Amino acid sequence: MSESSSQSDGTPIVYDLDPECTRSDLEAGQYYRGTVNGVVEYGVFVDVSESVSGLIHESSLETEYAVGDDVIVQLAEIKADGDVSFEPAALDSYDLVEKRPSYDRSVVSTLADSNGDTVHLEGAVVQIKQTRGPTVFQVRDETGIVPCTAYEGAGVRSHPEVEVGDLVHVAGTVGSRNGGVQVEVDRLDVLDGDQEQSVGARLEAASASQSDPIEVEPTIDWPALDEMRSDLADIARQLRRAVLEGRPIRIRHHADGDGMCAAAPVEIALERLIEDVHEDTEAPRHLLKRLPSKAPYYEMEDATRDLNYSLGDRARHGQKLPVLLMIDNGSTAEDTPAYRTLDSYDIPVIVIDHHHPDPEAVDPYVDTHVNPYLYGEDYRITSGMLSVELARMLHPSLGDELDHVPAIAGLADRSKADAMSDYLELAAEAGYDESHLDDIVAALDYAAYVLRYDAGRGFVTDLLGIDDEQRHRELIDLLADRARQDTDRQLEANTDHVEHERLANGAHLYRLDLDEFAHRFTYPPPGKTTGELHDRKVEATGEPVITVGYGPDFAVLRSDGVRLDIPEMVTDLNDELPGAGVSGGGHLVVGSIRFVPGMREAVIDSLIEKMADAELDEALSSSST
Repeated sequence: MSESSSQSDGTPIVYDLDPECTRSDLEAGQYYRGTVNGVVEYGVFVDVSESVSGLIHESSLETEYAVGDDVIVQLAEIKADGDVSFEPAALDSYDLVEKRPSYDRSVVSTLADSNGDTVHLEGAVVQIKQTRGPTVFQVRDETGIVPCTAYEGAGVRSHPEVEVGDLVHVAGTVGSRNGGVQVEVDRLDVLDGDQEQSVGARLEAASASQSDPIEVEPTIDWPALDEMRSDLADIARQLRRAVLEGRPIRIRHHADGDGMCAAAPVEIALERLIEDVHEDTEAPRHLLKRLPSKAPYYEMEDATRDLNYSLGDRARHGQKLPVLLMIDNGSTAEDTPAYRTLDSYDIPVIVIDHHHPDPEAVDPYVDTHVNPYLYGEDYRITSGMLSVELARMLHPSLGDELDHVPAIAGLADRSKADAMSDYLELAAEAGYDESHLDDIVAALDYAAYVLRYDAGRGFVTDLLGIDDEQRHRELIDLLADRARQDTDRQLEANTDHVEHERLANGAHLYRLDLDEFAHRFTYPPPGKTTGELHDRKVEATGEPVITVGYGPDFAVLRSDGVRLDIPEMVTDLNDELPGAGVSGGGHLVVGSIRFVPGMREAVIDSLIEKMADAELDEALSSSST
């Protein structure tokens, strides 16, 4: 397309060519700024770029020129033999416009087939990392993200004028590093004007289209999931866009079976998506972190650690601040101090949870919040069930690979949802009978304990049977046996110390002082010990049961057949016992609370009074946290 030689008001345009412009960037009739580089009998030679020089024939000269003079010329023609002919231009006024060289644009997705070639890319800088050698610019176009390395000297920042978010043109040579593709930069320019707008519009259109979630049918036909699937699709869109734009993602999840069943599939899906988008083979390791949280809420300690890590990555590696994905956690008022801290840095927070929520407390600080209670459902729809649907929307490779995982999540949280039979049937079709699923649940619980604050990357995937089937079977046999042996040992030690009484409402109450009568610092931990004791009492009595396991400053609560509301009980305890410092919660009938040690007796006594007043419901069953 030819360029205009004048502005709309008639003012002539004179082009100041970039030094790398060639004859292909010239057009007959256009004006150019040049410099005289030679005077001969038959005319004057003028340079308009480093590689383009032309002649003003002596027949056109009315003024004498000397080498080094600036001159405005008009292109008369480019002859068949490549010679360039100029005419002098006497312009009283004009607008000077810079012109960059034209080029055939390449795209990131084709670079693997262009090793050794010189290419031109247009895109956005999503990360700038200064190494001890070159500066590495991660550049994103509409097809992917590629590292572009520029070297000014060991540890010297190349192109300091370029910042994250700039739209740029990169010219360089395609090479390889660590099995991936990189571009060695010859030229890097920040775009402006029409070109900046054009590239920006192209990238935005690509992000809007490519961030759409994968269209997949739900794992089972369950109307309770329908509305939530729509909002899960919105979360998938947010996460896919974060990956496409090179933004880190941090996954926080509750450190239990359901939490691992929920977080690991999402981690796998995002890891595969990052591998698809990035030419840098190290990108998944740097851009995706999954971390367990021991508490049933997002603690300030965890939030501060996440924030400090992210700020350090921004300072050292030029990364953007991350998106935080909370899974099987994050719906309660206890989460708000941590959320407010992240809100100060504009870090987006996405929550997928099934614990009893406090939307008024958390929703001002979260971007998207999916919790069954917000849709008229309850904890029986577990976080693992929800997150498997999400993972399948994130990457097309996860079609039926996760069919057995929702059943594991449901068993891990003792879900009594109507759909559990469908999930168990789906797992059986995938080769996982209920006995083996129970073994997986036991192994996951044991793994959560021994891993503590470690994500167990890869290890958890093997436990879930998503990768190596033989290794999966061997690990499950080993860890499930160990978990059950240790649990039996624990209960044998404390069974004689369990206190029993009948409450006024007819429910059985079992109490155990875990500090005095349970092995400490070994598996199973207090929550698991209380849960196992509770399950055995429920099986033995067949009647409504409440079990309380307590220590110096905590109590773990389990209930079957009794209409408890643990979050409400925590609120009432704080009103009734000033100075007790009661906090915690969980599900309505399953949870844990903390308090100051000096108020333990008063807190436990008040708890039992409230339990004795609760209504019985034979159909109500418990779930684990």
